[in-house]
Amino acid sequence: MNIENKVAVITGGTKGIGKAVAEHLLKAGATVFICARDKVQIKRALEHLSRLGKVDGEVCDVRSEAQVKMMLDECERVFGGLDILINNAGVGVFGKTVEELDPDNFRWVLETNLFGVFYACHYAIPMMKKSGGGYIINISSLAGQNAHPKMSAYNASKFGLNGFSESLMQEVRHDDIKVSYVCPGSVNTEFGNDEISDEKAWQLQPDDIAQTVLDLLRQKSRSLPSKVEIRPSKPPKK
Repeated sequence: MNIENKVAVITGGTKGIGKAVAEHLLKAGATVFICARDKVQIKRALEHLSRLGKVDGEVCDVRSEAQVKMMLDECERVFGGLDILINNAGVGVFGKTVEELDPDNFRWVLETNLFGVFYACHYAIPMMKKSGGGYIINISSLAGQNAHPKMSAYNASKFGLNGFSESLMQEVRHDDIKVSYVCPGSVNTEFGNDEISDEKAWQLQPDDIAQTVLDLLRQKSRSLPSKVEIRPSKPPKK
């Protein structure tokens, strides 16, 4: 895909991986529309990203079907269409057994990480068909194939996301819509109340994931890397 002048929506686009993807796409000449739940964070991110290219954004909680539809409609109204969808918004609850985990927190994780992706894809696909094709990239996790104790909600959401992505990929490939999902290992972000620090420099950085997204988008039309695993090259020895 020639990224220049393509319109890309990035959920969870104000920090971490989402913000890095936005930066890389803008530098490559794309037009970017970001969304997140926090209005202040969106304003701050747009102030930064606007120095790199054409960008806009909207408040959106991806758990809400209505908000996702309104956000995508706004992108189409402002930029005239949609070519690329990066489903990056995600949450996690860690350190709780199934017995200890609050059912509302389990629902929150599944509705954000899985239902939110469904809503975005459901409403984005007709827009992409109208413009002649597109690319959907879902940011998953190695936790979508490797289960861990006290991560049941996150594991369930990402296992589900991987299966959803595989199914969707087969549904829309003949509509010239590609679908890939990226499964990173440890990424040095604030996700899950983690801290960004020099001690974690061995971890993947948001730019590493953003570069992977760009590499996928730049594949020849005949090539579809449907799943990408990316992990730190030299984690601490156990």
